[in-house]
Amino acid sequence: MIYLDNAASTQIHEEVLNSMLPYLKEQYGNPSSIHRYGRLAHKAVEKARKQIALLINADPSEILITSGGTESNNTVLNGIKIKNNSKIITSSIEHDAILEPCKKLSKNGINVDYLHVDKFGSIIPSELKNHLSENTCLVSIMYANNEVGTIQRISEIAKICNEEKIPLHTDAVQAVGKIPIDVKELGIDFLSISSHKLYGPKGIGALYIKNGLEIDPVILGGGQESGLRSGTENVANIVGFGKACELAKNNLTENITYMKKLRDLLIEKVLNEIPEVTLNGDPQLRLPNNAHFTFLGVNGEDLIIKLDEYGIAASTGSACSVNTQRASHVLQAMGFSHEQITGSLRLTVGIFNNEHEINQTVNSLKKIVEELRSFSPFKEKYSFVSKI
Repeated sequence: MIYLDNAASTQIHEEVLNSMLPYLKEQYGNPSSIHRYGRLAHKAVEKARKQIALLINADPSEILITSGGTESNNTVLNGIKIKNNSKIITSSIEHDAILEPCKKLSKNGINVDYLHVDKFGSIIPSELKNHLSENTCLVSIMYANNEVGTIQRISEIAKICNEEKIPLHTDAVQAVGKIPIDVKELGIDFLSISSHKLYGPKGIGALYIKNGLEIDPVILGGGQESGLRSGTENVANIVGFGKACELAKNNLTENITYMKKLRDLLIEKVLNEIPEVTLNGDPQLRLPNNAHFTFLGVNGEDLIIKLDEYGIAASTGSACSVNTQRASHVLQAMGFSHEQITGSLRLTVGIFNNEHEINQTVNSLKKIVEELRSFSPFKEKYSFVSKI
């Protein structure tokens, strides 16, 4: 198999797995226990907290460990201090882990404003400024889009929020570990991270909460995580998450260079060798591992099925939205037609991919696309001249 769905989840790094094993076998104590087993588990959790913090230049005390990006996002939206007539500002291309809680808040009387994006999936910072009011209690804008890979101008957005003294949250699940992020330099107040997007285990993540800011706990119980997230800690996963963050920080420059090389090769070959294909998302401000295409006259789901038959794993967009069976809200917000949306394909490379896999994928794509277009209802509309 060739795995090109690294935006959905990544292969766990061998060093990460090895770091976890002792806490699944020998060191299985509860971090809240005061005996040696408990103390060793607690120490491991705090070491991981430091590793997570270092990746984004935060203080360890600012790291709340959660079950992943979805919980981190929900914690901010449901825990932020809300007053009468409060307003939350977000965007039309957020992950469902933001959009669904916002829908619920809206039903409960909270005003939610959705910012529009341009054809590249970019938010215009000046539009945010026009939406701010004295009742705005939170701005939540994703750092990088999970479908098309567009990176938002978070530094400009943060500057606007800081000037107006409005907290800024960013869902950075797709960005952390792939591009440099410094929460102090950027002036971010809340930031969500997920372990399994950066070669760590699933079911674990974190929420950065800037010192001095307060949110209400969403999960109540024994008072773990400074009372903000009760429940016995998943020590092995936390340790693995910490190790994944350490590796991401130590190898960030090298990984970015490597993934960009593979991504650019993929984009170049697809655009040059297959007709009637467009690259979606910002051509410059995009994640180093993301290539999102539209193959006109082809159904994206058919593409995925055929690619899978060739031993290649890909996707049309967010894996979290597959069960909803609806058209991509991201591409709709970017102004795509139904035909463009249905012909979309997301290919996301990772550090374990190689050039041979890219070449093999493009060769397979050429055959698959030509085959699917041979009986496409749109074949009279487009030239579909074979370049094979």
